[in-house]
Amino acid sequence: MSPALICVVEDDPIMGESLADRFRLEGFDVDWHTNGESAWGALQNRPYQAVISDIRLPDISGEDLFSRSVTARTTVPPFVFITAYASVDTAVSLLKRGAADYITKPFDIGALVEKVRLLTGAGIPDHAMPAQSELGVSDPMRRLAELVPRIAGRARSILVTGESGVGKEVLARFIHRHAPGDMLPFVAVNCGAVPETLLESEFFGHERGAFTGAERQKKGYFEQAEGGTLFLDEIGDLPLLMQVKLLRALQERRITRVGAEREVEANFSLICATNRDLAEQVRLGRFREDLFYRINILQLRVPALRDRPDDVLWLAHRFVRDIAGRLGEPTKLFHPSAEARLATYGWPGNVRELQNRLERACIVCARNMLFSSDIFDEEGAEVLAAPETDTPLDSYMAACENAFLRAALLQHQGRISETAHALGISRKSLWEKMRRHAIAAEPHIDASK
Repeated sequence: MSPALICVVEDDPIMGESLADRFRLEGFDVDWHTNGESAWGALQNRPYQAVISDIRLPDISGEDLFSRSVTARTTVPPFVFITAYASVDTAVSLLKRGAADYITKPFDIGALVEKVRLLTGAGIPDHAMPAQSELGVSDPMRRLAELVPRIAGRARSILVTGESGVGKEVLARFIHRHAPGDMLPFVAVNCGAVPETLLESEFFGHERGAFTGAERQKKGYFEQAEGGTLFLDEIGDLPLLMQVKLLRALQERRITRVGAEREVEANFSLICATNRDLAEQVRLGRFREDLFYRINILQLRVPALRDRPDDVLWLAHRFVRDIAGRLGEPTKLFHPSAEARLATYGWPGNVRELQNRLERACIVCARNMLFSSDIFDEEGAEVLAAPETDTPLDSYMAACENAFLRAALLQHQGRISETAHALGISRKSLWEKMRRHAIAAEPHIDASK
C-alpha cells in the first residue's frame, strides 16, 4: 500500500516543519505549503487524501482555501483546521459546511496524527511482535520497542512523557542504542538540578577567564553530546530565558561558549522528558510555544506501571538478578505470596519504587526466598498478601495462580512433568494454564519431561 499523501498549510516555520517531519516519520507523504495560494495551486493538481491547514495564513485564509475547494471540486479531501481560541467559532462554522475537524493551539501532535490516520485510512501494518522486548512484556512497551528502530537516528527531536519513575530515561537510552553509529555519547541532564546561575555555562560551556573561577576552557552539554544524544530530563523545569537560548541552539545547530567570540557547531539528537503537561504549561505562559513544537516532533508516552501490570513480575525478576550480580550473591526467589502482592499492588512510585523496594529486600533478607513481608514490611510473611481493596476477586485469584505456577516451575527448574506431578495436575493442564497466563517456557526447559 502506497503512503497516504497529505497537504500541510502552515506559515509558522517551526510548527510547519514539526508537522511535516512528524507525519513523514509516521509514514505519510507530505507537501508543506507556507501560504494559501501555493496550497490552492497544489490542491488542483495533487490527489491529497487530507489537508491540515491553519485558519490564519499570510494571504488567503484557511477558510477561503476550503471554500474554493468545495466550489471547484466534486470530491474534497478531509480538511482539519488548526486554530487559536479566538477563531474557534470560525472552525465550528467550517465543520457545519463539511470540514472534517479542528484542533486548538497548543495541541498534541500525536493525537493529530491518529486523527489523520483515521481520516485517510492509513494504518501501520501489523507485524508479529516478540513475546517480550528490552522494555517490557506488556503490549504498550512492546509497541514502543517495535517503534524505536524505525525512529532512532531519524527524528531530530523526541519528547518522552510519563509520570515520575516510569522509566523515561530507560526509553531514551534504548532509543540512543538503536541510532546508527558506535560509541556515540549519551549526555543526560536533569534540567531541574542545574542551578539557574550556572545554566548558560553548563549548557554552552565557557572559555578560560570568562568569569571568576573559569580557570580552563570547558565544553558544555551541547558540545559533549556532539554526534550522539542529548537527553534533557524534566525539560518543563527549564527557566524561560534558557528556553529561548535552547530554541536558538536547536534552530541554528550552532552555539557560542560563554566568553567566546566565535560559534561552534553543535550536532546532536535531542530527547526531552517531562512528567508535566507541557501544553498546559504553554497556556499558563510557563513554557514557550515555539520550543514546545520544536521538541514535540515525535512524542512517546511511557505508561504508569499500574497500567501495564504484565511488566511487574518481569521487571521484578530482572531487578533481583541484577542486584544479585552486583552483590555477588545467588539470585533470590519469590514466594507466591510475594509475587501475588507485587502483581496487585498499585505502584504509586512506578518502576523506581519497585526497584527500591526489591533492592532493600535483597540487602536485608538473609533467606534465599523473598516473602511479601520482606518487600512491603507486612505481617504474615507466609500467607498470600491481601489485594488492593478495589482489585476484583477474579483478577486477584488469577494473579495468585500466575505467581504460584511461576514459583513451581522455578522450583523444579522448568521440568514440565515434574512440576505437573508436584501440582497434582496433568502435563496438558499445566501447559494450558501456562498458555492462559502467558508464561513462556524458559530456553532450558525440556517440554518432553
